Amino acid sequence: MRKNVVVALICLGALAGCSNMSEREQRALSGGALGAAGGAVIGAVTGSWVAGALIGGAGGAAIGAVTSKK
Repeated sequence: MRKNVVVALICLGALAGCSNMSEREQRALSGGALGAAGGAVIGAVTGSWVAGALIGGAGGAAIGAVTSKK
């Protein structure tokens, strides 16, 4: 239980710092988060969810950073 509270506080603190990010930075962050989540799911099925999350997060952040709002 204590670990969950600590993780929740860290996540809340990280999200609080997003208010003055540029649109490109916000897209990179959200792309990384979605990529990490998807990679963790795929990694859990195929073997290592940690490796899947790292690879998915890096790919998602890169794609989010280079895409435009259009």
